[in-house]
Amino acid sequence: MTEGQVRPAAMRAWESVGVSGGPRVRLVERPVPRPRAGEVLVAVEACGVCRTDLHVTDGDLPVHRPHVVPGHEAVGRVVEAAPGAGRFALGDRVGIPWLRETCGFCRWCRSGRENLCVDARFTGWDDDGGYAEYATVPAAFAYRIPDEVPVEQAAPLLCAGIIGYRALRRANLPPAGRLGIYGFGASAHLTAQIAVAQGAEVHVLTRGEDARRLALELGAASAGPADGMPPVPLDASILFAPAGELVPVALAGLEQGGTLAVAGIHLTDVPALDYQAHLFRERTLTSVTANTRRDGEELFSLAARLRLRAAVVPYPFEEADRALEDLARGAFSGAAVLAR
Repeated sequence: MTEGQVRPAAMRAWESVGVSGGPRVRLVERPVPRPRAGEVLVAVEACGVCRTDLHVTDGDLPVHRPHVVPGHEAVGRVVEAAPGAGRFALGDRVGIPWLRETCGFCRWCRSGRENLCVDARFTGWDDDGGYAEYATVPAAFAYRIPDEVPVEQAAPLLCAGIIGYRALRRANLPPAGRLGIYGFGASAHLTAQIAVAQGAEVHVLTRGEDARRLALELGAASAGPADGMPPVPLDASILFAPAGELVPVALAGLEQGGTLAVAGIHLTDVPALDYQAHLFRERTLTSVTANTRRDGEELFSLAARLRLRAAVVPYPFEEADRALEDLARGAFSGAAVLAR
């Protein structure tokens, strides 16, 4: 803690309930966590509400930690540092991301593909996350957040921004190419801004009228229904919606040689594909798995240069349950952020 500051004994936190059909999370009092070697303790100022939090709390993903505290887009100040966490000083503003820890030794880590590490750990799934007043993070996996970046803008970049950036790279969009975006939530609206700034022609296909309106405001060339066909064949597409039935739809909208990247950690069942209609003529279907720290550093640099702006929907910390419910029913466009 800072000099003269008394370490609080307890904090408020939202924990997953794990009861099918009931509340997703509940507000509880917990001891303030102590950082382990190499970790820092962060006083959380804001935390983004990500669709992956829904997958954790709704049981779409297997339980890795019972009653885990969700949240992996947390921004706050370092208030305590354990031995080995010398990257940051007390008072530094940092971001706590999804990728929390990797082994550093496996073939994937050694080849720069740490996102595929089989021993990776993830914030808000394996370890408690940012729906709390305090959270810990290994210093080696935290991001430095400049003071001039508002916390509510920085929070969505920590997952929605990073995953969208990686998905854009995985989609192999050629320079000035035509990009399709299916679903238009937190990650998609940030990715669209990057693509437009880089000269792409962006076509958004999503179910919500408000989301289509936001897409056009951000520079999309068109915005139509999620199950419709784009007005032109697409060089690349990204599927952000966790809807497997859209995979053949998106593949059918590709130009020959095009790539469809599926960006979500969870996807409903994919219907049978017709080889001639969906994959022939060198169309590619690929997935996106987590991210590397390099992805994050590149995204934050790009965000500063392009002045990337998240369409933020703020919620009080005390209303995390409502934020998750609103996200589940598609009640808003953009990125929800819990703020203290």
